Amino acid sequence: MFDIIKSIILGIVEGITEFLPISSTGHLVLVDEFIKMEQSKAFVDMFNVVIQLGAIMAVVVIYFNKLNPWASQKNSLEKKQTWTLWKKVIIAVIPSIIIGLPLNDWMDSHLMNWLVVSIALIFYGILFIVIENHNAHIQPKFSDLNTLSYKTAIIIGLFQVLSLIPGTSRSGSTILGGIMVGTSRYVAAEFSFFLAIPTMFGASLLKLYKYFSHGGSLAGLQGIILAVGVIVSFVVAYVSIRFLLNYIKTKDFKIFGWYRIVLGIIVIGYFLIFH
Repeated sequence: MFDIIKSIILGIVEGITEFLPISSTGHLVLVDEFIKMEQSKAFVDMFNVVIQLGAIMAVVVIYFNKLNPWASQKNSLEKKQTWTLWKKVIIAVIPSIIIGLPLNDWMDSHLMNWLVVSIALIFYGILFIVIENHNAHIQPKFSDLNTLSYKTAIIIGLFQVLSLIPGTSRSGSTILGGIMVGTSRYVAAEFSFFLAIPTMFGASLLKLYKYFSHGGSLAGLQGIILAVGVIVSFVVAYVSIRFLLNYIKTKDFKIFGWYRIVLGIIVIGYFLIFH
């Protein structure tokens, strides 16, 4: 029963942090220091990745019509634009596949700890503030997803590779990359959301395959724990995405940069004092 409550808490954390540029994996690693499930390490590692499926489904639901090339209300041009958008998303995922897959196990073994998370939180927090100040009076080149070039999509995909480091934030790295190459905040955020769909589905399937191939199971309570986490993350992510889209219509990302810096400092202080 306590593990189900912990699953709800972790689902809330995942739903809030997956699409805000503050690192969902980083938060889950840090929360695990204080809220530990009475489950095997293999299950917890799998849970922390697969729980993101709920958040990804929130994107699918919110953008279902925009991402559906067969939508009956779309004319031929709009359907073509949807297919083109999917091509850009798939192309942007390729760098993560080429670089991320070979490094996946090494990253899990060597970088999934509080020190790496804290440093990444602070470094990219500073970067968000610097980039936003630099671009404060620069007009973006891409204010519409349909004008986003394939070259720009690939560059954003390269930035996504940086999120292999825990604490970086997949949404944070891709949004930063988008802004740096000339997209508006809104376009950067939306493309980051869409890029998450194949990326996180692929990462979840890979993690599930590794979990089951090494003798893991979802028998009894474990299946319920995972299902609860996924459902909670879906509901919370839905609200979180809506909030972010409304927020960036009039504001920049600097508040998230400051949040990352403060959190990183708090975490470093905590572990230096109490560990």
